[in-house]
Amino acid sequence: MSQTVSFDERGDRLVDIPQTNDPSQFVSKPLPLQLRVVDSNVVRKIFVVVLLIIGWQLYGKWTDNDLQFPTFTATVSAFVDSVTRGTLVEQFLNSLRILLMGYAAGVAIATATTVLAVSTRIGTDILETLNAAFSPLPAIALLPLAMLWFGLGVGSLLFVLIHSVLWPVALNMHGGFRSVSTTLRMVGANYGLRGLPYVARILIPAAFPSILSGLKIGWAFGWRTEIAAELVFGASSGDGGLGWFIFENKNNLEIPAVFAGLLAVIGLGLLVENLVFRAIEMRTVERWGMQR
Repeated sequence: MSQTVSFDERGDRLVDIPQTNDPSQFVSKPLPLQLRVVDSNVVRKIFVVVLLIIGWQLYGKWTDNDLQFPTFTATVSAFVDSVTRGTLVEQFLNSLRILLMGYAAGVAIATATTVLAVSTRIGTDILETLNAAFSPLPAIALLPLAMLWFGLGVGSLLFVLIHSVLWPVALNMHGGFRSVSTTLRMVGANYGLRGLPYVARILIPAAFPSILSGLKIGWAFGWRTEIAAELVFGASSGDGGLGWFIFENKNNLEIPAVFAGLLAVIGLGLLVENLVFRAIEMRTVERWGMQR
């Protein structure tokens, strides 16, 4: 399709695009391979990870001291050795089991509290007051009290995990519910929706981007609290977990194994973010046109 170039009185360049009824002129063409590679989120993220690994390896080579900063290859070797012996897998699964229990309980309590808050005025007052009081409180600061109340065991871990997950999830969920437009609320009311059906069919879909952000933050806070609490529990009672694995290897000066434990934490974080939460985003907020 040819274009006609002309100039106006001020000398600006004008381009006239001729009208055509030929459908072949409007057929889109696929991008070249190099542009499709650059446009891929997965490829760009892999590129960032590769750069980090190269920087890690070079810095480890430069320090030349595995007790201070082992290289990436030494860490991978320790990781494979720990996985082969089964110690890392056992501790990892133990931590993941407790984390999932605490995360599920925290999300359930946050959902119930937020539904109560949007349903009643006193519920809103309770949630806002409790959130302002306890949200800034670090979960690890409650660990001594948790150990006193629930002893040295899973109960104490679940208590601090619920505390770390509950407030960010409830805060984001409540903020999302409050941002739902009046028009959507009126649509739900006109359809006769009340109570839980109103929350499930109107508020949750409309506020899902905020809810998803809260779930991500809650997951990250829970994972941090889990590892920190296991470091204390490991020193106190010798209970297992990934934090205990890191603590034990630090005492034995097995620093590459310490980094292997940290690598397992990082790996799980990347998998959950890019597989679980990303899949939820693609099937919900992106499909609904609420997020690009």
